[in-house]
Amino acid sequence: MQENDDAGMTQRVHRQLRSDLLLGRLAPGLKLKVQTLGATYGAGASPVREALSSLAAEGLVQRIDGRGFRAAPASVEDFDELVRARCWLEEVVLRESITAGDVAWEERLVVVRWRLSRIPRSVSAERFTHNPDWEVAHAAFHQVLLSACPSATLREMAETLRERAERYRAIANVAAYPGRDVAAEHEAIAEAALAREAATAVALLQAHYRATAGFLRHALAG
Repeated sequence: MQENDDAGMTQRVHRQLRSDLLLGRLAPGLKLKVQTLGATYGAGASPVREALSSLAAEGLVQRIDGRGFRAAPASVEDFDELVRARCWLEEVVLRESITAGDVAWEERLVVVRWRLSRIPRSVSAERFTHNPDWEVAHAAFHQVLLSACPSATLREMAETLRERAERYRAIANVAAYPGRDVAAEHEAIAEAALAREAATAVALLQAHYRATAGFLRHALAG
């Protein structure tokens, strides 16, 4: 029973810590102190260390020899490489999704697009403040867009890259808000996909990712 309890605690800490890293609540490069995290998440040192070790294997945390852990640093170079990988991969996945997508896929895309358009990106009108409901809807939009691709392997690879990009997007959002019209970008991508205009949809999706890279440069330079 104790082993099950410990495993459950480690999973909970891993889930919460991972979310805080991806959403930028724990800033890139921040030293992650086991005692502080334990107090934050209501867990002992052992589950926290296990969660940190697991996140280090995912690349979200760095192990500092003899000095513990820190949140993986963010760099424009790393994100540029990530954007290139997403553009190359998702060109194939999106084309396959548009080709294979049936009426049910179209309906799902219409629904997630509508839901996303109804939720404010920030909970504050004056400055960017993370809205978890928008983040969930945003992830669903990109997942459904690619969901009709017949290759589960390619879909899983695309999802892995999307998750890796989350913490960078959290940084870029501060610089992009409120000037960037993300809703219009999503609308244009969805319209092209629903019209089965694959080349246009791919070009718009890639421009969407590259725009984030531009705002990230501005945020990190500031």
